[in-house]
Amino acid sequence: MSKLPQILVVEDDREISTLIARYLRANDYRVKVTGSGREIDDLMQGGRIDLVVLDLMLPGENGLSICKRLRTTTHVPIIMLTARSDEVDRILGLEMGADDYLSKPFNPRELLARIRAVLRRSTIDIRDPAANGARVLTFLGWRIDLALRELNSPDNARVALTDAEFALLQVFCERPGRILSRDQLLDLTQGRSAAAFERSIDILVSRLRRKIEADPHQPSVIKTVRSGGYLFTPTVEPA
Repeated sequence: MSKLPQILVVEDDREISTLIARYLRANDYRVKVTGSGREIDDLMQGGRIDLVVLDLMLPGENGLSICKRLRTTTHVPIIMLTARSDEVDRILGLEMGADDYLSKPFNPRELLARIRAVLRRSTIDIRDPAANGARVLTFLGWRIDLALRELNSPDNARVALTDAEFALLQVFCERPGRILSRDQLLDLTQGRSAAAFERSIDILVSRLRRKIEADPHQPSVIKTVRSGGYLFTPTVEPA
């Protein structure tokens, strides 16, 4: 039982949180539930949390503030929920570090699919020899370890990446010199479930640029191709 993934649901609507918890438990997940941000820190420290389902509109500290705060202390994947469908809210959530976004009302099956997709991106199967091999790539002095899911700068400083950011950088590093459309990047990093929101790729690229570009406003590593998508320009070599 202890090996089952554990999900933290932060949702103040008791009917919704009960529905989510019941459905996830029926699909072999352990679930903790809280209705506000006050208990999150204790719950995070009280045992391994593999993913957080976080409502945007909460009493007291809102979901955006909680997401931003969690990103300063943990890399746990975050899926945000909201009753709003405004694209601005989606963008803000992604900029705060959320890995995915789902608007209410939603089908529990879709939430389950999103959770599985995010966990697949963030979890390395220790039974897979390829995942534990020396899969290290370099570009422009940067070093990305695909097995350990770590990125080090040219001066050997560890650079913190969310799971979504790492997945996108890995896709770029495995396909250098190729123009990749937003649809392709969505399929390769997030799956078909996210295809309705192409803007999420733009937000992730912007976040990556702030971390690996000398000048994010005049990017030379990840270039935008008009009407095409994005191009990862450096030569990528095995370490």
